[in-house]
Amino acid sequence: MIPDDDTPPELSADWVLVDASPEHVQRERARARELRASGWWQRKTQKGLCAYCGKSFPPRELTMDHIVPVARGGRSVKGNVAPACKTCNNEKKLLTPAELLLRAQKISVEEE
Repeated sequence: MIPDDDTPPELSADWVLVDASPEHVQRERARARELRASGWWQRKTQKGLCAYCGKSFPPRELTMDHIVPVARGGRSVKGNVAPACKTCNNEKKLLTPAELLLRAQKISVEEE
């Protein structure tokens, strides 16, 4: 829930604004399947690098991550997808990269 004032919401594991319609999600998932079959995506994964952790993986082990998640209005276009290892993709879930960094920063601050 977003507060009425200008105070940003607390960043917690369950704070994610999911506002895409089911039709949008269905349409973009179909586009993602088409994009995964393209030569562009095959070349992108041939490098074998996860966009988030930078580690090397066999191309078949990389997943397509939507930088702005489809459930949050993101689209299945070349500028919004990146190869990611399963671990990073599962950790990111419905977060944007900025939110992922903020969450990591908050966790490290709490540990100190």
